[in-house]
Amino acid sequence: MTETPGDLAGWLDFISVQHISEIELGLDRLRQVAILLGLRPFNCPLITVAGTNGKGSSITALESFYTHAGYHTACYTSPHLIVFNERIRIDGIFVADKELCAAFADVNSARANIPLTYFEFATLAAFVIFLQHELDVILLEVGLGGRLDATNLFPADVALITSIGIDHTAWLGNNREAIGAEKAGIIHEGKIVVISDPEPPQSLLRIAHEKGSKIFSLHQDYRYEIKATDWCWQQGEKAVLSALPLPGLFGMAQFNNLAGVLMCLAALQKQLPVYDETIRNVLPTIKVKGRFQVVVAKPLLILDVAHNPDSMELLTENLKGQPVSGKTHAVVAMLKDKDIYESLSRIYPSIDYWYVAGLTVSRGESAEYLKAVLKKLGANTPISSFETVEQAWKQACWLAEEKDRVVVFGSFHTVGGIIGGLSSSC
Repeated sequence: MTETPGDLAGWLDFISVQHISEIELGLDRLRQVAILLGLRPFNCPLITVAGTNGKGSSITALESFYTHAGYHTACYTSPHLIVFNERIRIDGIFVADKELCAAFADVNSARANIPLTYFEFATLAAFVIFLQHELDVILLEVGLGGRLDATNLFPADVALITSIGIDHTAWLGNNREAIGAEKAGIIHEGKIVVISDPEPPQSLLRIAHEKGSKIFSLHQDYRYEIKATDWCWQQGEKAVLSALPLPGLFGMAQFNNLAGVLMCLAALQKQLPVYDETIRNVLPTIKVKGRFQVVVAKPLLILDVAHNPDSMELLTENLKGQPVSGKTHAVVAMLKDKDIYESLSRIYPSIDYWYVAGLTVSRGESAEYLKAVLKKLGANTPISSFETVEQAWKQACWLAEEKDRVVVFGSFHTVGGIIGGLSSSC
């Protein structure tokens, strides 16, 4: 019998090799292990968030509102930026190594010879931990798609669907209708669905109606308006929040996400009341690492996990909305299963200097390939290649002047590689 690991690092190495594939969608194996573990549905509201972009921001906002309202809140997100513990939180606090190791041991013991991917192992461990706590609400971020994702093991009381774009096409399909149908898989019979995508695919709406869901769609059932120094949110004529402070999250797209979050709060208001004062107090404090995270320094530093065409476009818009007098230096590394050409096509005209790097993870693309794509796009700005993100980062910091800015983007791995050792500036 194989000896089990003794610490968290050992467990993470162990669970990464317990399945021949890094990604294997499907719930059959998970259901078998869940039964063996004695897992059961939670006795508190469960909110599951799916979408191409905006999931992390929406989850963080929900967590902030419910935690500050005094509710015991559990949260499961992925991937992590720096440490694995970020993925599983209770009342906003990362779960400790000891608790994680114990949960991994429980899952490993129960599964016998059933193979589980890294993500499936982590998700089951999160469920084991959550059942050991007295909770008022549980928040789950879908890893990939929705219908066959491990987070869909238990039906959500509220399904929040954020912006849907083109990503993970090998698993979800190559158009918004196909991808929307996969995301809609987290919608369950007669449950609530909140849609914060302003132009949702018809497949999503069709499935929501077929499931007999109570549907709340942005611009139809709820809306918002941005003013000079504040904003307002409204659900029909019943609920109005006026003169709301501007959020800590930067970018126009975040208002779609936050409007959807406020709709979730309203939908569960009878079970989990969150009062206006809490909403007003929390809004300016909501921040998510790696989502247009601005580090005020000389040169200015911006960290963004943008990794698909839509998120690259949003990053470009945000850069235009916060111009600098100097040049823009870009440190970028991406995964090879992303639409790299289309993603970089959205942002390359806004960059003055490129520092492209390879990623050491198995799905990482090479710096040479990124450079070739930029050349094919017609980028006529300097492009330097590096083996690692850290090398690219150091070179950008060395060459950038005080009036310039350095933008790090392309993947969670890219940003995580910098943010872990970040002090205050280059």
